[in-house]
Amino acid sequence: MKSTRAIGRIPVRDVEPRVECGRRPAKAVTGETVRISATVFREGHDAIGANVVLKGPDGGRGPWTPMHELTPGSDRWGADVTPDAMGRWTYTVEAWSDPITTWRRHAEIKIPAGIDQGLVLEEGGLLYERAAARAPRGPERTLLRDAAKKLLDDSAPVAERYAAALTPQVDAVLARYPLRELVTASQALPLLVERERALYGSWYEFFPRSEGTAQTPHGTFRTAARRLPAIAAMGFDVVYLPPIHPIGTTFRKGRNNTLDAGPDDVGVPWAIGSPEGGHDAVHPDLGTLEDFTWFVGQARDLGLEIALDFALQCSPDHPWVHKHPEWFHHRPDGTIAHAENPPKKYQDIYPVAFDADLDGLIGETVRVLRHWMGHGVRIFRVDNPHTKPVVFWERVITEVNRTDPDVIFLAEAFTRPAMMHTLGQIGFQQSYTYFTWRNTKEELTQYLTELSGEAASYMRPNLFANTPDILHAYLQHGGRPAFEIRAVLAATLSPTWGLYSGYELCENTPLREGSEEYLDSEKYQLKPRDWDAAEREGTTIAPLVTRLNAVRRANPALHRLRNLRFHDTDNPSVIAYSKRAGSNTVLVVVNLDPHHTQEATVSLDMPQLGLDDGAALSVHDELTGETYAWGRTNYVRLEPGRSPAHVFLVR
Repeated sequence: MKSTRAIGRIPVRDVEPRVECGRRPAKAVTGETVRISATVFREGHDAIGANVVLKGPDGGRGPWTPMHELTPGSDRWGADVTPDAMGRWTYTVEAWSDPITTWRRHAEIKIPAGIDQGLVLEEGGLLYERAAARAPRGPERTLLRDAAKKLLDDSAPVAERYAAALTPQVDAVLARYPLRELVTASQALPLLVERERALYGSWYEFFPRSEGTAQTPHGTFRTAARRLPAIAAMGFDVVYLPPIHPIGTTFRKGRNNTLDAGPDDVGVPWAIGSPEGGHDAVHPDLGTLEDFTWFVGQARDLGLEIALDFALQCSPDHPWVHKHPEWFHHRPDGTIAHAENPPKKYQDIYPVAFDADLDGLIGETVRVLRHWMGHGVRIFRVDNPHTKPVVFWERVITEVNRTDPDVIFLAEAFTRPAMMHTLGQIGFQQSYTYFTWRNTKEELTQYLTELSGEAASYMRPNLFANTPDILHAYLQHGGRPAFEIRAVLAATLSPTWGLYSGYELCENTPLREGSEEYLDSEKYQLKPRDWDAAEREGTTIAPLVTRLNAVRRANPALHRLRNLRFHDTDNPSVIAYSKRAGSNTVLVVVNLDPHHTQEATVSLDMPQLGLDDGAALSVHDELTGETYAWGRTNYVRLEPGRSPAHVFLVR
């Protein structure tokens, strides 16, 4: 029987963050500050201390970071650490007996009271000698030795001897080089540090095929590249493309998901595969593989990364259907069942069956991903990963990131929490969330508190305001103010946010009442948009989107997730929250009601802003340019269509 790990001389319990009891790494990105905490205590009343030890990817012991008790009397200790390089790190909590602090506690009682003064000072001198012996050679050691000599000098006055041990200079040296006894280390826990784009970025989704010309309605990579400068000008970092592969013709869907496609219907990009090729091919109407590589280069020149959709499913015409029949589930009559997500049916798509040849599917998937990586793609948005085995994704992502740790996978999994969380734990760098369906103050506060709390150790949210599949009723009925409100929320609550093309035009016509599908959905047809006319007529909220992305880039606090804190308001239609990173603090107040002006009193949690309760502060609205004098309680009035939100820089 396996023995239980010994508890250690100074108990160190419940170290966080800890993912699956330490079997999987917690996550961070370079430059991100992570709070390491643990429960540390001991018997009796002697003082204790604790610290965090980081070890970098090279195995070298990193900086020694002292911990402090987070709430007096709680026994919960914490420290903030900031890894500065990509790779696999470890962190360990060390707890120890602190005899000098114990001595000081006794001395501050006994010396003034005249109790055993000589003996107390001698005990202190011996402790300081031991501390000096462990300090590095130089001024620090000399300072501690001088303090020890003074404590042991029984010819000097008691007050003078005692004061020599308590100078600020001595305190500073002991803070760096404490006398540690009975040192007890926790289990070393893993920390995976990835590139910053895994946590922070602004995504824009569009269909290249809709960016055609009057002469050639079906867009190509060459014509779609004309849209890239406008996307870059709005401040986006990532351009996400739906599948760019050949589309099957068997059971091809027509406009608005009809089953009787005409000869001019272009089909659904997620029905992948035709005689022209499968997942490693380019749809011939979009151009060639060389055209795609050129497109990626054009985006890169504008500071944009391309994220490519990876949808592991096939049309009935996909080459795999005939080459690898074992990769599909055959019914008793020999046919293959099409995909379903009741009540939705996808007659034009065959799902993949994994258990007959899991190794073969993993090998082919890694090959396809590396094919696109070789053409400049370093980000993949994975379609419906929750309908495939978790172990499949774990092996695929591990294999890709083993050689290419900068490659990012986004899980598009709108499903039950256990699956979403597990996908994040086994390797997906980002995750879609329930944000689209969280619209009230209570819903947003509860859900974002969860995402920015313990879940932030393994699940990084990408708050898409809409998708080609999801047009929420809030947007359908809230008009332009609803689009503005949701953009502000998505852009400031999470370090990563995104929108699907047409959002800036406030497109909000559903297929039918009660449906989240778009009427004339771009999934089934080309959808050219007159961007210039929208700008001339002022029917676009692109200026707001541009400003939000500019504010995000200028404020490091908005690049992080774990620093989100909510503040009280006395109106359920008004939400307030802040983010702070060092000296940079952003405070956001939003009217969640797209139909009515709302007033509220905002009561700030001043310590969360790094301020005393009675402090006065100046807040500058980054959206309007106005500046206000604020304190702990403040009145706001927010009018939809004019000023739905404040995004304050706290000065």
